[in-house]
Amino acid sequence: MEHLSGSFKRAFARRPGEFSSTEHLAYEAVVAFVDGELRMNAHLRAGTHIAECPVCAAEVDAQRQVRTALRESGEITVPHRLLGQLAQIPTECRGAAPFEGFPTFKPGASARDERGKRGRRRNAR
Repeated sequence: MEHLSGSFKRAFARRPGEFSSTEHLAYEAVVAFVDGELRMNAHLRAGTHIAECPVCAAEVDAQRQVRTALRESGEITVPHRLLGQLAQIPTECRGAAPFEGFPTFKPGASARDERGKRGRRRNAR
């Protein structure tokens, strides 16, 4: 670590989950903060950062304005023609086998189940 500059040394010395004064919240974190979807610990860390970072505070303010505008925009209608086209999209493969190794959607099956199957196949070799 001797060859790194002071700012990089401080960045690597931080505890996990701590923000540096030069880091900004990711777009997804700003949206989750505004929507109240962060866990309490993450919400508190983000709130502390926002209080100290004018760039992120401006992003949060802009996201709040967008959220308010969308909520006040009224009901969204979808053209009947588009609904008809969407309804014609097949939900399962008929007559053709899915590609080997390509994940397929199975109602009720989770990604964890699929990872477990891949792990068992790898270990069986």
